[in-house]
Amino acid sequence: MQGPLLLPGLCFLLSLFGAVTQKTKTSCAKCPANASCVNNTHCTCDHGYTSGSGQKLFTFPLETCNDIDECKPPYSIYCGLNAACHNVEGSFYCHCIPGYQLLPRNEKFNNSNENICQDTTSSKTTQGRKELQKIVDKFESFLTNQTLRSTEERQEISSTVTTILRDVESKVLETALKAPEQKVLKIQNGSLAIETRVITDNCSEERKTFNLNVQMNSMDIGCNDIIQGDTQGPSAIAFISYSSLGNIINATFFEEMDKKDQVYLNSQVVSAAIGPKRNVSLSKSVTLTFQHVKKEDPVLTIITYVGLSVSLLCLLLAALTFLLCKAIQNTSTSLHLHLSLCLFLAHLLFLVGIDRTEPKMLCSIIAGALHYLYLAAFTWMLLEGLHLFLTARNLTVVNYSSINRLMKWIMFPVGYGVPAVTVAISAASRPHLYGTADRCWLHLDQGFIWSFLGPVCAIFSVNLVLFILVFWILKRKLSSLNSEVSTIQNTRMLAFKATAQLFILGCTWCLGLLQVGPAAQVMAYLFAIINSLQGFFIFLVYCLLSQQVQKQYRKWFREIVKSKSESETYTLSSKMGPDSKPSEGDVFPGQVKIKY
Repeated sequence: MQGPLLLPGLCFLLSLFGAVTQKTKTSCAKCPANASCVNNTHCTCDHGYTSGSGQKLFTFPLETCNDIDECKPPYSIYCGLNAACHNVEGSFYCHCIPGYQLLPRNEKFNNSNENICQDTTSSKTTQGRKELQKIVDKFESFLTNQTLRSTEERQEISSTVTTILRDVESKVLETALKAPEQKVLKIQNGSLAIETRVITDNCSEERKTFNLNVQMNSMDIGCNDIIQGDTQGPSAIAFISYSSLGNIINATFFEEMDKKDQVYLNSQVVSAAIGPKRNVSLSKSVTLTFQHVKKEDPVLTIITYVGLSVSLLCLLLAALTFLLCKAIQNTSTSLHLHLSLCLFLAHLLFLVGIDRTEPKMLCSIIAGALHYLYLAAFTWMLLEGLHLFLTARNLTVVNYSSINRLMKWIMFPVGYGVPAVTVAISAASRPHLYGTADRCWLHLDQGFIWSFLGPVCAIFSVNLVLFILVFWILKRKLSSLNSEVSTIQNTRMLAFKATAQLFILGCTWCLGLLQVGPAAQVMAYLFAIINSLQGFFIFLVYCLLSQQVQKQYRKWFREIVKSKSESETYTLSSKMGPDSKPSEGDVFPGQVKIKY
């Protein structure tokens, strides 16, 4: 049994349309956070923020205003010598780097014209910082070289970048060793961050480990590996983080030409160097810790896992109901059963296997199984829509045997055979595209994801057409009925099922295709909430709202209560014994007094 669960979705869309219309024609009564109303008709983001769509004026109610990071490209505010930019929500400020301070005792300023950072250390240290600043400025100039950015030869880019990195490392070490009394030097701008450590005591602590931290990336290295044993004089370690280098040396530079695995660069590029001599062998491991650039939304993850767990329980209960409830077993119930089984297995495998990226072969198998199970679920959704249409078309026919025979003949070959053929062709043509670096799912490369999205979009489109046809048939049928109450009830029940059919089997997945533009975050949450509870909707509509199933549930409940009562009565009788004849007022401990 299916219910009109599409109505909440339609109400949401209508209210959204009304909100857009009202805001466009009359006022902008409710602009998003960090935005202001303009001329009572449009919204604009406040200073220091930009809209998700890039538009200066907007009326879309789900638009968001995001903070502008003025300290990073393409803005990269220049604060002047011995200063660095620091971004805050909706604004930024400049501050003096360690070893300098703004006189008189101010900590913040707005631009290079206000920069009067004064040295607070020795002249040698000041000279060292100036040398580091020159290195930073030179690297900044390199990053703005548009000719290099547009170079198509990867080998040329790689060679040039390698030369620059070696030059930066050498000059940083040289600068640090010129001022050994300044044991720690730090400097950064929008593109580069440097930290150096100088060791002059020949590692007085044998197991001492140094931690260098720049831009949330860190390195742990043993002291003995820095001094290099036979080196006379001070030794230095430099740790460098390149904020914008990933735009030039992207993930393709780490892919091997003879392999098809896709690599994603999800951190800043870093380098480290030891001086004055290059140490090619280390006595202990060096630990590098990277800060991820793109982070997963923990709230979205929790919603997905909790929702899928609830969905699994509901799908299991629904499948048991379809199997054990004899009164409702027919072709429609068989379709519901196989849809529930496919979704149950798909969701279960998703929960336990979507993140098992190692070993690669296992991840590919999991991705292929998920591909098949979800395609099979959608194919059974299509069969549900087809069966609903055929039932509506034959409302005037008392005997539905022709429909049942047709569905029984096609549903198993179509429901399980078509997805198997699709997955077999995909796996045979591009097996390496099953499983990604962080998920056991299909790659986006070469349009491979369309081996899943293509059938899904086609099934949703067909179900939408069938939905419209069913409502058209029902409208004609209702207009021709007068007093046939039972027939009217059946027709309305079919309309109820048709509405639920579109909502449960189509709209929830359609939200996944709408995660683009300024409303992407909202659509992602809607998709996670509604789609992860698809099993709950199926159990609600097909079981809890079905009168026949309700009767069967009540019957099972009465039988359970009766069985429990008979068990307690038997226990009481066995305790009394055959020769026992207690008086009417006698009650044994732990027993119940029963009168007949």
